[in-house]
Amino acid sequence: MLQLDRQSPAAAHWTDEQYRQAFQGEADRLLLVAESSLDILGFLVARHVAPEWELENTVVEPSARRKGLGMRLLDALLATARETNSSAIFLEVRESNAAARTLYEKASFELAGRRKSYYTDPPEDAVLYRLRLN
Repeated sequence: MLQLDRQSPAAAHWTDEQYRQAFQGEADRLLLVAESSLDILGFLVARHVAPEWELENTVVEPSARRKGLGMRLLDALLATARETNSSAIFLEVRESNAAARTLYEKASFELAGRRKSYYTDPPEDAVLYRLRLN
């Protein structure tokens, strides 16, 4: 996952420690991994902060993009959010990440705000999205 993260300029670029924490089995965290044979093609990490979910990180391998994998991962998160009777899912994404923004808007997420200079390496604003579930 770390290698896939590092290959994607638009990823959140978590530290090794943040990925280790994602695997520690916290009850409030969802980790979805899409793989083929021994290769990880994509992943999604979300945290349940009742009554909402925060999509914390998602990456799809470049060769697997534009094939529906990102939407399948997002659909699995939506199903989990509905099973937990959650009210919304929220996320932030790099302003320049047009592919991700298109995916979220296609999934009915709505613009909810902006965080100036939220990202580093390179510095960039975050665009906030929210999907209301009820």
